[in-house]
Amino acid sequence: MAGAEVYGPVNPSCKIMTFRPTVEEFRDFNRYLAHMEAQGAHRAGLAKVIPPKGWRPRCSYDDIDDLVIHAPIQQMVAGQSGLFTQFNIQKKPLSVKEFRRLANSDKYCTPRYLNYEDLERKYWKNLTFVSPIYGADVPGSLYDEGIEEWNIGHLNSILDVIEEDCGVSIQGVNTPYLYFGMWKTSFSWHTEDMDLYSINYLHFGEPKSWYAIPPEHGKRLERLATGFFPNGFKGCEAFLRHKMTLISPSILKKYSIPFDKITQEAGEFMITFPYGYHAGFNHGFNCAESTNFASVRWIDYGKVATQCTCSKDMVKISMDPFVKWFQPDRYAVWKLGKDSCPLDHTRATPATTPELQNWLQRSRVKTPVNRYEDGGVGVGGWGWRRERGVWEEEGAGGWGCRGVGGGGGWGGGRGVGGGWGWRREGGVWEEEGAGGWGWRGVGGGGGWRREEGERGVGGGGSRRMGM
Repeated sequence: MAGAEVYGPVNPSCKIMTFRPTVEEFRDFNRYLAHMEAQGAHRAGLAKVIPPKGWRPRCSYDDIDDLVIHAPIQQMVAGQSGLFTQFNIQKKPLSVKEFRRLANSDKYCTPRYLNYEDLERKYWKNLTFVSPIYGADVPGSLYDEGIEEWNIGHLNSILDVIEEDCGVSIQGVNTPYLYFGMWKTSFSWHTEDMDLYSINYLHFGEPKSWYAIPPEHGKRLERLATGFFPNGFKGCEAFLRHKMTLISPSILKKYSIPFDKITQEAGEFMITFPYGYHAGFNHGFNCAESTNFASVRWIDYGKVATQCTCSKDMVKISMDPFVKWFQPDRYAVWKLGKDSCPLDHTRATPATTPELQNWLQRSRVKTPVNRYEDGGVGVGGWGWRRERGVWEEEGAGGWGCRGVGGGGGWGGGRGVGGGWGWRREGGVWEEEGAGGWGWRGVGGGGGWRREEGERGVGGGGSRRMGM
C-alpha cells in the first residue's frame, strides 16, 4: 500500500473511487486515508470503502427496536424544474420499531422500480409530493464494544485535539450520530461544518444514493446556487450551510458543473473530503452512522472555511490548536493574521509528519463513547460519556439527562420538567421546556421548527442534519 505523499495527475477526471482494503490495511484508518488520497480519491470529494469480507461492527441489530428517535423531522420540499428548497418540521418522538413501520407503510414505502436509474428519476419527479420523515441527528453509535477498526466513535484523527486541548465535545462533529431514513428522505447540497472530512457507514437497510462535486469545482456550485437562490444569499452568504438547497443533476449538467454519483449499499463506508459538496437521498428504510474527522491536510481548509452568519448555533472551531500542534513553523505568522496559503485541491494528505507523530505519541488511548448496548436503556446502557472535559455517568434514563438522575433515555422517557432533558446550548446547560425542543434557531428562519410552529423567513435552521 502506498504511503508516501504523491503529487501529480492522479485521478484527473475527479471520479468517485471505490476501495477494498485488506484485513491488514483496514486496521489503520488514518494510514489508509493517506493511501486513498495518494490515489487521488479526494479529488472527487467523495469515495467508497468496502470493508474486508466478514467484518461487522455489530453482531445483531435485532435489539434496537426500542431505541428512540427523539426529534424526527418531516421534510417539506418546494420548487420546480430541478431547483428546490427543503424545510424541516419537527415531529413527535418515535421508536425505531415505529419508524420502520411508518417507513414501510403504503404512504411512505419505496415505489416499484426497474433499476437505480429508474428510482432516481422517480425521486426527482416526486420530490414535492408526500413529505417523508427522517430520523436524523440521533446521538449515539451502534458499534459493539471492542470494535477497533474504523470505529466511528473513535477514529483517533487530529480532530481529537479539540476535545483533548479544549475539553469540547460537539455532537455529530467529534461524536457519532445515527440517521434513520425512509424513501425520499434527503440531504441537501452542503460541505461539512468547517469543511471537515466525514465518514458514513450504512449499518443496514436500503441503499443511499450520493452526488458529489469535486472540491476544485466547489466555487462553481456556489455561484450557480447564488444565481438561482439570490434571496438565500442576501440573507446569509453561506446559505448552503443551512442544508436546504436541492439542485438536480439535470441542472448541473445544463450549466456544466462537474459532478459524479454513486450508490452506497448496506455494509459500506462513504468518505467525504474537505470542501467536497455532496447531496443525496435514501432508497427506503435504513440506518447510517456518521461523524466528522480531520487530517493535517484539512487544517488549511479549516482556516478559510466560510461561516453561517445568521444562526448562533452553527459549528465554529478555533484553528489555533491545530496550527500550534501541526504547523508550528507557521504559528507566529498565523497569530499575526498573515498566514495566507492558497488551497491546492489536488494535494494529498501525507501519511505522516514529525508533528503528527509527536501528537500521536502524546495522545492518550481513549475508549469509544456513545454505546448502545444489549438493548438496555438504564444504567450501563450508555455508560460513560466525555462532556465538558470531565467524565460523567449517565442517569438511569440513559442519554437524556446526562447524569442528572435519569429520564430522557432511549426508552422514550422525557427529561427533567417534561422536556428533552439537558442540552448544551449557548455555552451553558439549559433545561428544555415542557414542550420539547421548541424553536432553537435565532434569526435563522426556515429550517428546523416545532411541528405546530410557524415557518420562518429565509434560510437557516439550527440542527446539524446531515446524511
